[in-house]
Amino acid sequence: MMDPESWSVAVTASGLTAAQVMAGRLEAEGIPVRLRYDVAGSLYGVTINGLGAVRILVPEEYVEQARQILNRTYAERDLDWQGEE
Repeated sequence: MMDPESWSVAVTASGLTAAQVMAGRLEAEGIPVRLRYDVAGSLYGVTINGLGAVRILVPEEYVEQARQILNRTYAERDLDWQGEE
């Protein structure tokens, strides 16, 4: 089990759905992820003055890699939605 003190915020998402998508992307790259959020924000589904914001935590050694992955952009030609034709 990793020391809880060794986890750091990689990014903050506006809402639980966006955070779950980002977490899935990081997990697909083999990066462990934890989400931290206030219950009130998830109940009401709003982001006002930080309410509803979700902090995406990763182990300290993965912070920069996680940020690079989440900042990556893709051209449509890079995405194989239809499979090989």
